[in-house]
Amino acid sequence: MIGFLKFCLLSTFSAVVFILLNQWSLTSFKRMFEHKELVEGTWPWAYQALCFSCGYFAYDQQDMLQYRLYSGFIPSILIHHLVLLICFTLALYRRITINYLILTLICELHSIFLHVRKLRRMAGVRDAESRVVKVEWILNWIMFVFTRLVSHILITGKLIKDASKFEKGIEWPLAMLGMAGMNLLNAFLGIDLFNAFKKEKKPQQNNPKRHE
Repeated sequence: MIGFLKFCLLSTFSAVVFILLNQWSLTSFKRMFEHKELVEGTWPWAYQALCFSCGYFAYDQQDMLQYRLYSGFIPSILIHHLVLLICFTLALYRRITINYLILTLICELHSIFLHVRKLRRMAGVRDAESRVVKVEWILNWIMFVFTRLVSHILITGKLIKDASKFEKGIEWPLAMLGMAGMNLLNAFLGIDLFNAFKKEKKPQQNNPKRHE
């Protein structure tokens, strides 16, 4: 199951990279991020990639609910998927802001590393002092900062900057609500990651003679 989800995430990120590089080869970098291009345009294969991602999030959401693969009274992962499903479904139905949503999927690169961490722990590799674990955590934090925090903050800033260019309607409020939700969930994820990092380091600190 985890292998399948990892494949879906990797496919999604690969599709996003392909779409961005392909569009860059067809037009200028500046034009790619113009307001009209992001809101009204649809890059080649962007619609299909968003449909695939929407199906993945719907499947993952159903699987977690059916088998209770979550923790906490209000699981952030379920809220994350719900926010994405609402935004993606409306965008696909109305065929608008498709390119904006493709940019938000850059964060799925970090999701791959979250699954790698889960696989690593399932394999019994939990020694915080091992080189594998250290490298995995370094990459995990780098991807979290750049593909989640930085990319989503830049997208939010772009939405705020171009607020006056949106037509009156639900598009801008919905886009801002979605990005606000994503940024908030990123903050919660960052806290969870930090707590998980401390938890993995704690056994080593409590057993200083382990490696003597």
